[in-house]
Amino acid sequence: MAENANGSCCPDSGQLIEINAFIDELAAKGSLDGKLISILHKTQEILGYLPVEAQAHVARRLGIPPAKVYGVVSFYSFFSMVPKGKYVIDVCMGTACFVLGADKILDEFGKVLGIEPGQTTDDRLFSLIALRCVGACGLAPVAIINGKMYGKLTKESVTEVIEMYKGGGVE
Repeated sequence: MAENANGSCCPDSGQLIEINAFIDELAAKGSLDGKLISILHKTQEILGYLPVEAQAHVARRLGIPPAKVYGVVSFYSFFSMVPKGKYVIDVCMGTACFVLGADKILDEFGKVLGIEPGQTTDDRLFSLIALRCVGACGLAPVAIINGKMYGKLTKESVTEVIEMYKGGGVE
């Protein structure tokens, strides 16, 4: 992603080509009506998030107002307008996890990483997210990092997990 004059990020030409190819592929199969969410998912997959510049590009390609795109992006929690880290740590805050100390686990991740839930470390290595139930109540408290589940976490195990990722021992 390239940085523009005001310091915000915007898609580079290679990323725009990939986004456009996806939109063109959908258009070749028929109308683009009702395809906004699919296009936003693909755009976020390509960019890692949905900056305003990417939202404006999608709006132009679909011939819709940018406000409509922004409305969808800001409504659905699975879309992000801020960059995520290489490793996204989702801490379950469902009832079983909460009762077994998920709030303390979330706090410990934040303390070790120096960030609050919803933030990303300055090196863009980690993002911390608090989630509702992930359906793994028997393993409570649970965190999921890029799809890999860690159960029965303790405050002590949080540091071990973070160090594994910092050391590059997990992909």
